[in-house]
Amino acid sequence: MDVLKILSRGAKKSSSSQAFEFKPTPKILNPQLYHDKGLKRKRVEQEIQFGRDHDEAEDPSLDFFASRESKPVVQPAIILESPKEKPNAEPSLLDDDEVRQVLRSHRLKFTLLSSHEDQRAKITKSKKKKKEVSKVKAKEAKKVLFPQPLVSFTQLRSTWKLSHRLEENLSSQGYRIPTEVQLGSLPLLIRPEIAVPATAAAELGVEAGNGIHFLAVAPTGSGKTLAFLIPAINDVLRRRAETTKDRVLETIVVVPTRELAEQITNEGRKLTKNTGVKIVMMKRGMRIPAEGRTEIDDDNEESNSENEDDSDSSAGSDLDETDEAKQKTLTKADILITTPLLLGNFLKSRTLPTVRSLILDEGDVLLEQRFLEQTLQLWSACVNPSLRLRCFSATMGAHIEELISDQLSTRNSSDHIIPLVRLVVGLKDTAVPSIGHKLVYCATEQGKLFALRQILHPQSSSTSVPHISLPILVFTQTIERATALHSELKFDFPVEAGGPSRIAALHSSLPDSARSDIVRRFRSGEIWALVTTDILMRGLDFRGVSGVINYDVPTSAAAYVHRVGRTGRAGGQGIACTLYTNDDVPYLKTIANVISQSEKQAGKTDEGGVPKWLLDSLPKVNKEEKKKLKQRGVESRRGNTSKITTKSAWERRKENNRRDAIASSKKRKLQGPNHDTQEENSKDGEWDGLDD
Repeated sequence: MDVLKILSRGAKKSSSSQAFEFKPTPKILNPQLYHDKGLKRKRVEQEIQFGRDHDEAEDPSLDFFASRESKPVVQPAIILESPKEKPNAEPSLLDDDEVRQVLRSHRLKFTLLSSHEDQRAKITKSKKKKKEVSKVKAKEAKKVLFPQPLVSFTQLRSTWKLSHRLEENLSSQGYRIPTEVQLGSLPLLIRPEIAVPATAAAELGVEAGNGIHFLAVAPTGSGKTLAFLIPAINDVLRRRAETTKDRVLETIVVVPTRELAEQITNEGRKLTKNTGVKIVMMKRGMRIPAEGRTEIDDDNEESNSENEDDSDSSAGSDLDETDEAKQKTLTKADILITTPLLLGNFLKSRTLPTVRSLILDEGDVLLEQRFLEQTLQLWSACVNPSLRLRCFSATMGAHIEELISDQLSTRNSSDHIIPLVRLVVGLKDTAVPSIGHKLVYCATEQGKLFALRQILHPQSSSTSVPHISLPILVFTQTIERATALHSELKFDFPVEAGGPSRIAALHSSLPDSARSDIVRRFRSGEIWALVTTDILMRGLDFRGVSGVINYDVPTSAAAYVHRVGRTGRAGGQGIACTLYTNDDVPYLKTIANVISQSEKQAGKTDEGGVPKWLLDSLPKVNKEEKKKLKQRGVESRRGNTSKITTKSAWERRKENNRRDAIASSKKRKLQGPNHDTQEENSKDGEWDGLDD
């Protein structure tokens, strides 16, 4: 008898529990996506501020599954330095060569889309009813800017005069190193007159003293939420310091989904702690101060708001009596987070004259056909002449930029013109470099389900399927397929690992309370595999997601970028696996091009995501097919035409016949024994006359 085997038998894990062993994502030392350190620095301090010592304590706030009773973040000596010690310090600005080196090393490109002179020319030409300049000349007229970057968060107080309490909240949250979009956008949005030198502004025709319109295109998980929340909160605090007016609504943040609105509201409340700034999330039936129409029709608006689309609300969220009592009073806030339809149903013909900043998060989808009318309605309701537009997204088409420029040119007058500046981080419409991409051919729908089970059971996976540790996100095309996939996989998790409670499905047909509960459980680590639709593909920050599985191929390149952007957040590593069948081959070219460009940007040469032979052999897709795919998806996966199951068609047909036989047998028993004799008599063809 081997004594060693007996003693070690109880310490070994079972195969089922070992397959579902949960490994949290390793903590991230540097949230920056791009930093070409090969460029020489003229100042040694920049290397210290941009880099981070390897011996530094890791940030527990980035641990996805850290316990709530975690220790407070220990800040380095530079961060803990009291801002009161140097409130009057002179701004430490970089010279032109240093600015260009920093922007180039972090792959930041600023473009002046419309300057003071360009917009004035458009206004005069529109008055004379002449044709606009050709697109080629318009591209040549775009000028490049080199504004001052934010070297570290410690500069926010000394150089950019950020509020003291807001800086303390940033330090307590553990923000040390700015990401690329924060590095480039915060100086322009907080103090544009300092970020753009006067000499350069005069040459480019920019009047930065009155503020700017801002358009940012940055990868997913790069910190865009913080990039627009910090300036918005600081503007409110600055106005209160200059005047003694009451609380008024100054900023509106428009987002496409309710889940994203909740996330931004929670992040904003962390930053506004002890500042007096009130951030409110728009809810159904809520009333805010507005001008124009009276408040008589509020009851009618509550009934109209029940007809919201999938992204704004869902069925089953009736209001309590306490909520109805709260609706009778106006809700005053400094910053309002809302979806387009919720605020649009309230406004109708009202206006918001006090709003000075309109922020469009995920602006490309808000200005698409689905939300375009509602977003333009909100934009036109903000009638303040000093309104500033700030648009953020990970993908931005040329038609969206033209639409924004046209809307701004119609609002601006010849005496009050605000320039439009665009920031692009890295390459447009590409995934972050920290994500590894994998295309897996599955031939049929049954093959996709088999491949997904191989990912969930790593001990039986082959080389064709990547190894992805939990937690994961699984995207499907429709709500029906999400519920069917959840039903198929809910018993794949062993009981000792949690069983069916470890997997859930989230889509727009669920009640608001159920959707919020599922998101909360997924963030806390109670759910390990979340099956969802495109409702979760934009904006939501799940830092611990190890991988994203596209069970159904995305309908566009932008959809792919946003889906896979749920992993690899803030510089972390992630895996994106796309399962495709014979039906997806005609539409795979667009996805393959995005993967190829993303890997080139990351410097990968092994062709792990898309081999060159596959990229060359895939057929091209014309514009009509792309448009149809974006609107409808793959037709074979709509409705009940394609089932998610491992059973063959013969087995399903046999089950249906057996089910019909049982149902007809029950029906005959309920009708009684005389029913069969009546049927036999009716077959004789003789009429017995009318019964009494």
